[in-house]
Amino acid sequence: MVNLVIFGAPGSGKGTQSERLIEEYGLYHISTGEVLRDHIARGTELGVIADSFISKGHLIPDDLMVSILADLLDSNPDTAKGVIFDGFPRTINQAKELKKMLAERNSKVHAVIGLEVDDEELIDRLIKRGQESGRADDNLETIKQRLNVYHSQTSPLRDYYINEDKYLSIKGSGSIDEIFDNIRKAVNYKLNR
Repeated sequence: MVNLVIFGAPGSGKGTQSERLIEEYGLYHISTGEVLRDHIARGTELGVIADSFISKGHLIPDDLMVSILADLLDSNPDTAKGVIFDGFPRTINQAKELKKMLAERNSKVHAVIGLEVDDEELIDRLIKRGQESGRADDNLETIKQRLNVYHSQTSPLRDYYINEDKYLSIKGSGSIDEIFDNIRKAVNYKLNR
């Protein structure tokens, strides 16, 4: 079982690279953004609560997200080979909660893939994505708020995982293939040492 976290600012390529990691390692993909957007689209109770935070560019409460993930892990046999967490954790508290939840299941985070991209490129990517996909949260005002939240709340997570000796810094600019090749080399090195 291999559990990976893919980490980076909004628009850094987490979803794109997650697809490659799923193929390479046979992992089950848990995108908290997709899980939450599904609940919002279906108008579930969770979706209404989540939307009240997300539409303002804020994160949903940690305990709510951890319980959703625990339920996904416990109820889905496809998670047995391992999971790639995309969009979670976003804070040090969430990282500690994830570590605790996985330990209760005799597992752990094996590596954290950090996609490093400068803000100017992120804004360009997200504006373009919003134009192509119609995602309501990909507008300039919300993007800037999301990047502010990322830098203030999520960025310290990088240091946390560096201290845990799990963080793999990957340059997130360049071709998709080049980025993935660098990810694969770093993950294989980490898993085999």
